[in-house]
Amino acid sequence: MTIEGTPVAVESVREVGPGTVALELETPEGFDARPGQFVLLRAVPGVEDQTSGGHDEDDIVMRHYTLSSPAAGETFEITVGIDPDGDLSPWLADLEGGETVHVDGPFGTITYEGDEDVVAVAGGPGVGPAVSIAEAAHESGHEAVVVYQDDEPAHVDRLEALEDAGANVVILDEDDSDGLAEAIESHRADGQLYAFGFEDFVRFVADTIDEDGGDSDEALIENFG
Repeated sequence: MTIEGTPVAVESVREVGPGTVALELETPEGFDARPGQFVLLRAVPGVEDQTSGGHDEDDIVMRHYTLSSPAAGETFEITVGIDPDGDLSPWLADLEGGETVHVDGPFGTITYEGDEDVVAVAGGPGVGPAVSIAEAAHESGHEAVVVYQDDEPAHVDRLEALEDAGANVVILDEDDSDGLAEAIESHRADGQLYAFGFEDFVRFVADTIDEDGGDSDEALIENFG
């Protein structure tokens, strides 16, 4: 069978942290994505020609990835955490550029429209959309806070550039729940709060907001499962 979705070229792959790479992909025609949205990527790992038919359905691997670029111009970026035992991410990490993958989207209603200050709270792989939203806020003349929890941070160069530009960036160890709660409580009213990460992380963020007298229903929270 033929892989569904729109074929796009992989422009480049670069390491952005321990076990983490960023893929810059060709932007399909009519692809109008906003920071916070995600795509469905399809590929047959190990197969050189992704555009030909004749693939076994069981060999096609699909994963969702949130955009990690503040905009989609001629290209857009996704950030991929590498699972050494995974069936897709190690193959993506080994690409050199010039290959083809297939994407659908963009999907998702959690977006940043460039109209207000933001507080982006990220756990692990949530740093991609968090840093893209913070960058988009600065580019549109608004303030940004990034609260990021990870023992092996990714996109450190972009976070440092944001800090140099005036953003408040807080990076915490993975087991520092007290520090995470304190950072959320200190900054939750500094702008529209976004949170990205796995279920336990975003539940902690929501509970902290509510326990501090806020309303977690007003936060824009993306649960990665």
